[in-house]
Order: sequence, then C-alpha cells, then structure tokens
Amino acid sequence: MTREFVGSGRGEAVTGRKIGVARFPGTNCDRDVFSFAEKKGFAVEWLWHLDRFDLKDFHAVLLPGGFSYGDYLRSGALAAKAPVMDSIREFAARGGRVLGICNGFQILTEARLLPGALVRNVSQRFRDDWVDLKIEGRGTPWSAGFTGETLRLPIAHGDGRFYAPADDLKRIEDGGQVWLRYLKNPNGSLNDIAGVTNEAGNVAALMPHPERAIEDWMGGRDGWGFL
Repeated sequence: MTREFVGSGRGEAVTGRKIGVARFPGTNCDRDVFSFAEKKGFAVEWLWHLDRFDLKDFHAVLLPGGFSYGDYLRSGALAAKAPVMDSIREFAARGGRVLGICNGFQILTEARLLPGALVRNVSQRFRDDWVDLKIEGRGTPWSAGFTGETLRLPIAHGDGRFYAPADDLKRIEDGGQVWLRYLKNPNGSLNDIAGVTNEAGNVAALMPHPERAIEDWMGGRDGWGFL
C-alpha cells in the first residue's frame, strides 16, 4: 500500500480525494464527520448501509459514532452485517484506509476487521466527558497528522470498555496495534486502550470523537490532526 499521509495543516491540498462516510439507521454523528472531512478539503460521499460500492478510487472510509440500528443485540452487531460492510471489507483487504469512531469502533470489532470487543463501561453508566490520550502507535496513516505525544478529545459512550482475552491482548500489545491509550481510564478498558489498529495499520478505530474537537469553540482543536 502506498501511504500518502495527509498532514494536519488547514491549507494542505487534498482536493479531489474522495472519502466515504458510512450511514446506518440510528447513526447520529454522521453529519458531523461528513462536515469534518469537507472542511479538510476532501470530496465526501455517503455510503448507505443497504448498498454496495466500488471503493477503489476512495482515499478512505469513515464509520462515525452514534447508535446504529439502535444498538439492538450489541452495539455495532447489526451494522456489521449490513451490505455496505462487504464493500468496506474488500476495501480494507486491498489496503484501503478505514477509520471507526465510537460506534464505528464497535462495528469494526463486530465485523472482525479489528481485534477485541467493546463492552459495557465498568461504571455501568454512559460517560460524556473529555479525556487525555497518549499517542502510542505511529505505524498507521491515522497518526500521521500529529507531532506531539498527547491529545485531548471528548468521549460519549456506554459500551466503551475495550476487552480481549489474555492471549489476544498480548498479541495486540506485542504487535504494536495499540495506537491510543487513556491517561486516566474513564471506562475500565483493559490496558487503558482507547484505540487499536489491524496488523497492517490501515484499519484503525478509537472511542473518543475527534470530529467534536476541531474548533476552539468546541473546547479544543486536537481532533483536527485526524484525516
């Protein structure tokens, strides 16, 4: 895979590069993510959950947060079975960049495009707060926009606790697949994990919401380095 990383500056040209935003019933952060990608200069297209797409000309695909299919069964479980995910699996298998945010993280683990699972917060309560994160993994295009070591981003989730069996967790750690960790764990995630990648690094996800931290009036701009 050729990695032409996009930096974090507002003036950098990405015009003409297409980004797809997956849209499921119940998703409520899709418009925010769509707008974020537009502000970065991308040509953005919706990817409807019932459709299949030829994504070979796309720069990346984003799976936004929200409550896809109302989070029935388990968070992300029904969305992982949607037809659009067949296209996203094919895209990822070819080395295409895929980023999941919050519910998008849950969908990618349910689709087995990422390891582990997201389960109920240890507090059994929904958490809506800001968290500090340490950037650990640099072997992914999604980390390319950052020069510092920490980020401050908002979270909003009830099922955000990262879990994996001990052997799987060791493989994730040994393989360098953790790219973000909480500095103060808000939900009981094992090893303070806030974001992981696949082995190749092209598929990644995180529980915090970068699209909610791209302007000063939002409370911070650390999310701008994504995309």
